Amino acid sequence: FWLKVLAQIHLPLSFSRTQWRSCLACFLIMPSATKLAKKKEYFDKLIDLCVNTDNALLVSVDHVASKQMQDIRMDLRGRAVVVMGKNTMIRKALELGHTEHPDAGLDKLRSAIYGNIGFIFATNCTLDDIREVLSKYVRDSAAKPGQISKTNLSLPAGPTGMDPSQTSFFQALNIGTKIVKGQIELVSDFPILKNGDKVSPSAAVLLGKLNIKPFQYGMEIDQVYKDGAVFGAAVLDMSEESLIAKFLSGIANMAAFSREIGVPTEAGLPHAMGNAFRNVAALVSDIDFTFEQVDEVKKFLADPSAYAAANPVAAAPAAGGATAAPKDEAKAAAVEEEEEEEMDFD
Repeated sequence: FWLKVLAQIHLPLSFSRTQWRSCLACFLIMPSATKLAKKKEYFDKLIDLCVNTDNALLVSVDHVASKQMQDIRMDLRGRAVVVMGKNTMIRKALELGHTEHPDAGLDKLRSAIYGNIGFIFATNCTLDDIREVLSKYVRDSAAKPGQISKTNLSLPAGPTGMDPSQTSFFQALNIGTKIVKGQIELVSDFPILKNGDKVSPSAAVLLGKLNIKPFQYGMEIDQVYKDGAVFGAAVLDMSEESLIAKFLSGIANMAAFSREIGVPTEAGLPHAMGNAFRNVAALVSDIDFTFEQVDEVKKFLADPSAYAAANPVAAAPAAGGATAAPKDEAKAAAVEEEEEEEMDFD
């Protein structure tokens, strides 16, 4: 049968056995038309969402249960679209999308695809709404041997509720214990988990015996895709006040830089006008010429004491300095008297 098939596609019959096996394997693993249609549908859906949706989240789904995924999809229905898939298919779709839409920034999104990751496209809500939904569906999980700990955990000193026959679990971890009233008690606090370390089999069994579930798992936001750019998840925690403060800091730096190099800019214009006014006020302070804006300056220079009552805070240090001067003189006089007495004694 296969010889007839190969003859119809004009393959040479002089192939070696290895070449024949390779050809047969290619025919056997070729995807069917149904699978190809599903892949094309997935590619078109992902490309359309990436191009036509302004905001999206890249979420990590490590240790997320299927029930959590289902609840999140149901809660976001009508407001956002959750898209999962194999990384190879996602990269292929984004590669095709970048060819069709080179200005959409899909190449940057493609470089961010690694690990167990998925997309949540905000079609009818904000990113903060999605993050609020994700925070609701978090489940407690028991520690498993070989798992990387994401938290620090210490067993508190005191009763454990376990009977004396189970002291071997504590001895395996070199945990100091004692028997009090028919149950095991810890002598002192014991750090059983450290952030970044692997969970040992003994620690996993002991935590299971104590019914302690130290980990919490849910969809975690890794990155943000917005207007063709990829950002870290930390941008979601930035408030309007912090953005305004950063913007004003940048404006101040630009104004200072432009003033330093002598290049006029819009940011440095208020400072240049202020310096110009101070120069003009200094020039006209000692001459008879005046104008409305400099009248107050000339009045202050003529009689500074008249403005002391209007600004008592500035006058206070001067008064404090006046009272401090006699004290300093009195201390100096006392020191001189002591020195004279010592000299007379000698």
